[in-house]
Amino acid sequence: MNATQPLPALIIGCGYLGQRVAIAWVASGRRVFALTRTRSVELAALGITPIVGDVLDHGSLTALPEVGVVLYAVGLDRRAGRSMRDVYVKGLENVLKVVRCAGPILYVSSTGVYGQTDGESVDETSETNPLEESGKVVLDAESMLRTHRPDAVVLRFAGIYGPDRVLRKQALLNGEPLVGDAQKWLNLIHVHDGRDAVMAAETMARPGETYLIADNEPVRRRAFYTQAAEILGAPPAAFAPGFTSPTTAKEANRRIQNAKAKQELGFTPKFPTYREGLQHAIGESK
Repeated sequence: MNATQPLPALIIGCGYLGQRVAIAWVASGRRVFALTRTRSVELAALGITPIVGDVLDHGSLTALPEVGVVLYAVGLDRRAGRSMRDVYVKGLENVLKVVRCAGPILYVSSTGVYGQTDGESVDETSETNPLEESGKVVLDAESMLRTHRPDAVVLRFAGIYGPDRVLRKQALLNGEPLVGDAQKWLNLIHVHDGRDAVMAAETMARPGETYLIADNEPVRRRAFYTQAAEILGAPPAAFAPGFTSPTTAKEANRRIQNAKAKQELGFTPKFPTYREGLQHAIGESK
């Protein structure tokens, strides 16, 4: 290997976000491995070296190579019939027991670990007290990560959107009322900016730190879906009250702040708000 060439990268969870990071790393001349259960042919066509395996299959993980960076961005595939806790916590533990990484481990987490309900401003110092079971699982996974690799970098992502992934697109096109409080906040990040944040974190993040990855402007649901409907040429967005579960008296409602990522990672979103992001996402999806 050329002395100036970076060590290979490994992506575990090469999906909507991970694949875009992989493509960018490949374009830079880097070799990229990706663990996959079913997409070997597709990934190989993109210049990515697939490794067939599953985070819940110990034997398949022995083939993981030694690398210079790991991006762990596993999501839940409900078609696989596995519980979220198994995939997020047990699967992560399986990987951490065998992975060989000379550089940073970048873990894609979620702002779902926060449970604020009154529209509070949230940053990395805010209390993590998730309302939903999914957030509790994600928080347990972070704890597992810290136990095995206290130097890992945690990237808590807001809702990822972009081409072919626009929230409630089909419902808007169908003119269906959107269930929920139109005045509550959405926190978002365009997938291209998410990719750039991951790549910046490899070289700029401080070991063991946590960063919130979101755009510059939380948006109320009414404003977001109203603009989405206009760009789609759909009927005006309409809203219907949501059902409140007896076990969840309030719905999460917070405003995620990205100041730390901007300061420490040099993160500057190319799509700083939903306005620019929706135009691109819907335009690219048409």
